[in-house]
Amino acid sequence: MYNVMIVEDSKPILRNIKMLLETLSFPIRIAATATNGEEALAALKQEPIDLLLTDIRMPKMDGLSLIEQAKLANSELKVILISGYSDFEYTRKALNLKVFDYLLKPVEREALEEVMGRVIDQLDQQMSKDLLDLQEIIHPQCETVLKQGEAFPPLFSQMMFIMNKQPFTAGHERWVQVELESIMQDFFTSHACRVYTSQTPYQFVAFVNKGALDLYSSVHECLESLRRHLLSHDYDAIIGGQLLFAESGNLPELYHRMSSIVSEQQRLKQGLALDTGNPVSMARSETGCLDSVLEAAFVQMIQARQKERFALKLSELLNRWAEENVHITEVERFIGLIVDTFAHLYEEQGAGIRLGLELRARQFAQAHSYDDFCRELTEWTGQCFDMLQSHARKSKAILFEQIDDYVKLNKYSPLSINDIAMKFHVSPSYVSRVIKNATQITFVQYYTQLRIQEACRLMQCQPDMKFKEVSDLLSFSDQHYFSKVFKEYTGQSPTEYKQQMSGSKTQS
Repeated sequence: MYNVMIVEDSKPILRNIKMLLETLSFPIRIAATATNGEEALAALKQEPIDLLLTDIRMPKMDGLSLIEQAKLANSELKVILISGYSDFEYTRKALNLKVFDYLLKPVEREALEEVMGRVIDQLDQQMSKDLLDLQEIIHPQCETVLKQGEAFPPLFSQMMFIMNKQPFTAGHERWVQVELESIMQDFFTSHACRVYTSQTPYQFVAFVNKGALDLYSSVHECLESLRRHLLSHDYDAIIGGQLLFAESGNLPELYHRMSSIVSEQQRLKQGLALDTGNPVSMARSETGCLDSVLEAAFVQMIQARQKERFALKLSELLNRWAEENVHITEVERFIGLIVDTFAHLYEEQGAGIRLGLELRARQFAQAHSYDDFCRELTEWTGQCFDMLQSHARKSKAILFEQIDDYVKLNKYSPLSINDIAMKFHVSPSYVSRVIKNATQITFVQYYTQLRIQEACRLMQCQPDMKFKEVSDLLSFSDQHYFSKVFKEYTGQSPTEYKQQMSGSKTQS
């Protein structure tokens, strides 16, 4: 359904045009009428209009001046000019103002129906594009409402708001779209306001007619007043907003830019109002940013399993954040760093639990207060340290059993520590630590010992085998090296060992 306004100083002509429009089978609603340009301009600020039918010659403000002013507020407004004059000068000015078409008085039904059919086609095309753009940024649940035929004014005749729930705040456990829309509608009174749940958690997108700004000296003043109004209803938020124009560009791109600005500017302790269309208001201080040295220190403490020292440094950092009202993005970045570090150590031990860590970390923003957040983060990191230690002990024992079976199965092949690391998807240094922890010797000593034990078994089972055959079978580089290593591990040369073995058999 499209909103239509008729502007005509002759009341009989106005009534006739209205009657003709109402007899046509188009999806339109006569939302307003006016007898001069000033009345029409005031009405345009109160309610979004899709199509304007206006006379040229009117008192106070003529039709061309009205169109010029109306187009400033909504450049996509469709206009049909109605006039009893065929003056070329009026036609030229109308073309400059991008009037859709014009009708001569007296307006005939057939001519009106033909022009209306074409303008409705254009409005349908614009509506379809707006729907597609809107569906890219809102939650699928809201898309269902749109597909059911919810009417809404052209997006570029609106002001767009993005509202993020302020983390670590009590009040509403879960923001409700219907209630939030009601609160905002109460704030904007006579101006229609629509609120949608976005695809970003705890974020809403809203649109209101640009006329709502007339009571304020600036966009920022309007946003700040709205923020305080929401806060009085226990909705603590950071709000970004700006006027939309056809020149603003692609709506989804504009939304993502605005959303990014809002997220980057969101601070720890209190909500904020941002005119995202004003670059001057976007300056950002780096207060509270973690420097690379401090980041490295936290990573090293986790890698070294220094649980108590980590907890002390974390407490100091959390206190500093509160004092400096740090940006939320810095908090999120730090938590991401902690998740990455713990996840890497778990994965190095063969445990794929990154997803679980990430899901738990996302829940921190739902804490009712900053104190609750600090407590939960401290408890969680402590649990991560405990899990790391417990998992290390358990996983090392299991992994060594698997390595031991694999090496014994492949003792006739030349194996390196890198081969084992690739087989079990861990680092070579971790393989080395696992073997050293289980056997108290290095990988080379452990692997060599297994091969020498196998050489002894072969000499016992197959006494006719030559030493070179044993050496080649067990992948030693040459017979002399095999003899040297054999003596280091058994205290005897291969010949002495074989002689001793033969003597033992003779005595028995």
